[in-house]
Amino acid sequence: MSISVIDMRAEPAKVAAEIGEACRTHGFFYITGHGVDEDLQARLEQQSREFFAKDVEDKMRIRMRLGGRAWRGYFPVGDELTSGKPDRKEGLYFGAELPPSDRPLHGPNLFPDEDFRQTVLAYMDALTDVGHALMRGIALSLDLDSEYFAERYTRDPLILFRIFNYPPGGDEAWGVGEHTDYGLLTILKQDHHGGLQVKSQDTWIDAEPIPGTFVCNIGDMLDRLTGGLYRSTPHRVVGTRDHDRLSWPFFFDPNFDADVRAVGQRVLSIEPRWDGANVHDFEGTYGDYLMAKVAKVFPQLTEKVQDFPR
Repeated sequence: MSISVIDMRAEPAKVAAEIGEACRTHGFFYITGHGVDEDLQARLEQQSREFFAKDVEDKMRIRMRLGGRAWRGYFPVGDELTSGKPDRKEGLYFGAELPPSDRPLHGPNLFPDEDFRQTVLAYMDALTDVGHALMRGIALSLDLDSEYFAERYTRDPLILFRIFNYPPGGDEAWGVGEHTDYGLLTILKQDHHGGLQVKSQDTWIDAEPIPGTFVCNIGDMLDRLTGGLYRSTPHRVVGTRDHDRLSWPFFFDPNFDADVRAVGQRVLSIEPRWDGANVHDFEGTYGDYLMAKVAKVFPQLTEKVQDFPR
C-alpha cells in the first residue's frame, strides 16, 4: 500500500480526481509542485535546529504560559499529551499574527528573535496559499464549486503552525501516539529522518520523507463535512533512537466561528473510531470543538481557555 504523490501543477480536474482517490483510501497524500520557496524552507529548518539546540532555560523565555489565551510559544518534552499520554517531543506553537485579544487562539506570537519571526511568518503565508489551493481541489473532488469551502468556512481560516523536535529515546518511546487531527487539513514538512506512520485498513504504513514534497492529511472537520466519505486517518510518530527528528505541521482549519455541517446527506455508515468519538454527533462551532480538545492536550492551560466569551 503506497501513499499517492500529487503534482499540484497538473490540470485542476486531474488534481481533484487524485485528491479524491487519496482521501477515500488512505486519507493521506504527498504533494509536489506546491510552489513553496526552497530557500525559505531551508532557512526555517536551520533556524529551527538552532533554536532547539539552545539550553532549556533559553527556550523557556518564550514558554507557552507567556502566550496566554493565544496558545503560542515553547513547551518542553512531556508537556503535550496525546490520548492522555505525554509525547516525547518539544515544540513551538504559532498561529496567524494578530493583535492582543482575550479570545483564545487569537493574538501575537512569541519568537526567539526577529530573523526567526520573519521566516515563520513568511512560511505561514506561503502554506496558507497552499491550503487554499488544496481546498479548491477537495471541493472539485466532491463535485462542488471550487470556492465552496472558501465561501463558507475558510475565507479567513484558523491557521495554526507547529515546529516539533523529537529527541533521541529508547525503543519503546513513542514520539506521538495514535491520533487524528482536529481540523480540515494538515500540511506537513518532514526532515529526512522519517518516523511518521499512517494507519490504513488496520495496517500501519510508513510515510517516508520524499524531497520537495509535503505530506497532507484529512482532519476531523473534513470527515464531518463530507459525512464520512473522507475519513480522518489515525497516525503516529515512531520515537527516535540516536538522533533528533524535526517536523513542521501546518494546520489549515475552518474559521473559529464556523458552524461546520455536512455537505448534503451522510454518505456512509459511520464505524466506531479508534478513540470511540463521533465527530458527526458534535454540535457547535469549530472553535467549540477545538477548545474542548485543547484542554486535553495541554491540561495546564485549561484555566486560560475554559471561560472564554461566547
